[in-house]
Amino acid sequence: MDSSTTALLFCSLLWTVCAQAPVVSVEPRSAGVRLGESVSFRCRVVSGSQPVLLEWKRTNNHPLADNVKIGPDGSVLTVANTRNGNQGQYRCVATNSVGRSTMMASLTIKHSPKVRVTPAGPLRVRLGEPVALECHATGRPRPSITWQRHGTQLVTTKTEDTSTLKVAAVSSEDAGVYVCQAQNTEGVAEVKVEVIVEGGQGAANAPKATVSMAEVTAVEGHTVTMQCQATGSPLPVVSWSKLRAPLPWQHTVVGGVLTLTSVGRQDSGQYICNATNTHGYSQAYTQLEVDSPPYTTSLPDQVRLRPGDTLRLQCLAHGSHPITFHWTRVGRAGMPAGAETIKDGQLLIGQVKLNDSGTYKCVATNHVGSSEALAKVTVKA
Repeated sequence: MDSSTTALLFCSLLWTVCAQAPVVSVEPRSAGVRLGESVSFRCRVVSGSQPVLLEWKRTNNHPLADNVKIGPDGSVLTVANTRNGNQGQYRCVATNSVGRSTMMASLTIKHSPKVRVTPAGPLRVRLGEPVALECHATGRPRPSITWQRHGTQLVTTKTEDTSTLKVAAVSSEDAGVYVCQAQNTEGVAEVKVEVIVEGGQGAANAPKATVSMAEVTAVEGHTVTMQCQATGSPLPVVSWSKLRAPLPWQHTVVGGVLTLTSVGRQDSGQYICNATNTHGYSQAYTQLEVDSPPYTTSLPDQVRLRPGDTLRLQCLAHGSHPITFHWTRVGRAGMPAGAETIKDGQLLIGQVKLNDSGTYKCVATNHVGSSEALAKVTVKA
């Protein structure tokens, strides 16, 4: 055997002994993000003979979604504006001339709970009959589920995503409103179901709240009244509250009538009439929308220009939408030649002249009223 053949065999043996299949790691191994957020996974070659080809695939062999992007060298997988369908496992596959290896990454899309109760209320049950209320909740992370009545947590039968409330034989005391609540780190959701017991005193005793108007629209500064009536025995106690906020400080409640004086836009929202007695409680809702006239300003309100400069005036208005804008020149019959007004309240003059000096007025108008703002324009050579 000559020396060249010996050298070739030695190199081949050395390559066989030294060459290694790739070993990779993935960071992070798992990630949980909210719907619409973005996340990236990086696949890194720990060891192995080069060159190493990196690829990302779904473990279910489905194609990657259109919002999943791979970096130029194949190492980074990015999911932009995550959707529910992006949840699952992804695998980084590393291949070289010796072999291949795989490392997994897991993506969880977090969202607030959603709740469904079966049967849906109001549920009518005859005295002495059994009743079962099943609450099914979804969400990520998996939400905890509780049943409540009068603010007290009830004993239920639970599985992974369902909580069942059972009463073997209903009595008149079981009539009322039951609340299933699901909660996780992303939020809280609840569903209420009313149980009406027939054939006993429960149906007549349970309170029932009603409001005179489900929707009320008012103009800023005016007085608003909302009337609530409640039936039940004993006579229910009626109170008012506001969803996710305290009642406005300028309010009174007399005989179930809520009065708000000098309302502002911040008073818009859902108002809740609560009727309560010893047999349960009932709620009715009124949605209040407070409309306000525009409050108008001009940016800038003073400007100095030279002939040939461009004039830009922006009219801004706060108030109930839709709002329309109209520009005029004070003391003049019309606007300068070439003046252009844009829908969003902007006035534009491409090349101003000396006689374009003056005071310009913007009038903002909505269905409640109007207001105006002035801007002084000075053009000097």
